[in-house]
Formats: sequence, C-alpha cells, structure tokens
Amino acid sequence: MEQNNGFALPGYRLRVGSSRDRATVVKFMERTYRELNPQQPVGHLADTVDRFLSRDTPLWWIDEAGADPAAGPVAGLWLGQATDQRTGMLHPYALLLYVVPAHRRRGLATALLAVAHQWAQQQGHKQISLQVFSDNQAAQALYKSLGYYSEAILLKKTWDSQQPQSKIANPKPF
Repeated sequence: MEQNNGFALPGYRLRVGSSRDRATVVKFMERTYRELNPQQPVGHLADTVDRFLSRDTPLWWIDEAGADPAAGPVAGLWLGQATDQRTGMLHPYALLLYVVPAHRRRGLATALLAVAHQWAQQQGHKQISLQVFSDNQAAQALYKSLGYYSEAILLKKTWDSQQPQSKIANPKPF
C-alpha cells in the first residue's frame, strides 16, 4: 500500500510494509550486519524477525520510482516497541533502518525517520529510540543531526567458552 505522509523525494516512492515482508526484513537486517562485520554470524536475525514482526510493528519501504517491482526496496524502516527504563513508558523503537549503499546520502534515511516521527506522534508517543553500533559513525552523525542523543551505553563482556572466566576479586554474594 502506498503512503505519502509528506514524503517527497524525487525518484522515490514510499509504501507501507506488512508482516508478509518477512523475507525482505531479514535480508535487509543481514545486509546491515554484514556491512559492519562480514564475519559476524547472521542466522539469529531471522529468529529476531519472527519474534517481533507483526501487524502491530510498523514497517515502511522506499522503492525507486519507475523501477521493476521485483528489484525490491532501496530503503526500509521497521519499528518495534520498547520500554523506557527510567519512566516505564512504552514507545516506538527502530529495529531496522537500512538504505542500500547505492542510494545513500540522498535523504532516504532522514525521510524514513520523519515518517516514523510523524506516525509516533499521531499514535500519542512522546519519544522514539534506537540503538546504533559504536563503530557506525555515519549513522551516529545522522541521528545526532536529527536530534537524537545518547542516554545509555551498552557494555558487554565476552569470553571463549573453552576458557575459564576470569575471577573477580572478592566477589560479594547476592
């Protein structure tokens, strides 16, 4: 289904996606992760899509105007739902924002986020959030230019399952 929402980028058209777009969502997520780290496994992404993609999670695609529909979209944005850890407020959360490399720096991601912001406001939401990888400087610059700001830092520790975990000095019992 085509949708306007104030979308006006010459040469492109916006359409609403659906849960029937599972394969395309998985493909876009895999492309995102492979671009950032080609050796990273991506098999888990299909499970993520299966867990969260529903008719209640908005999805928008941008197609190149006049292109063969079989070519597929050149950009997409998928929203899920998150809970603000400070306030407990439910709000939209960007699960996927991807633009095919040949179509980057043309305003597609900005246009998709504008559509998402408009949708969220119409639904009565007061915020929208997303996660961006620390090494994805281009995405961070885009989000900051649109008024997003850091609120938390995700920390993690990894270890090889074949090696014992490091011991913490003086562990305190729970």
